[in-house]
Amino acid sequence: MITNQSSGGINAAPAHKLFFALWPDAATRGALAALQSQVAGRATPPDKLHLTLAFLGQQPATALPALLDILHALSVPPLRLEIDCFGYFSKPRIAWAGMSAVPPTLMALQEDLMRRLAAAGFSPATHGEFRPHLTLAREAKTAPPAAAAFVPIAWEVKQIALVESLPSGLYLPVASR
Repeated sequence: MITNQSSGGINAAPAHKLFFALWPDAATRGALAALQSQVAGRATPPDKLHLTLAFLGQQPATALPALLDILHALSVPPLRLEIDCFGYFSKPRIAWAGMSAVPPTLMALQEDLMRRLAAAGFSPATHGEFRPHLTLAREAKTAPPAAAAFVPIAWEVKQIALVESLPSGLYLPVASR
């Protein structure tokens, strides 16, 4: 079921910076935010923590119906993620949390989404191979300590969302299921 997450619908601007993401519940979001104390850099605001499945960039408002159809058509299996490790992308200087063993169901969901987007004529920016992660901090000059350990976070994924990145810096889930 698709639900509109805002009172006035999507932002009225002619183009929307959009992405599909797994959207954590409040308890998972809190556990993820607690990990930020172990990484250096500019912390991601807790309300922006998510796992990106596909980044679409600027899209015209006319693309929204097709994107909502894709969201609704996705077959989302029961999905349990175990966030159990830190990582680091050196070029963009991002410290992140992720999974040492990525579930095949997550990979299948992302591949299904990419197929549906391509079939509908969308060309999502993939930034290379899909590497599922949650950005904890940007402008991180160093990787999280190799010895850093934490109690794994069990995330029972309940929500996939089409999200708009607003010019104000907020992330607004446009629709979810």
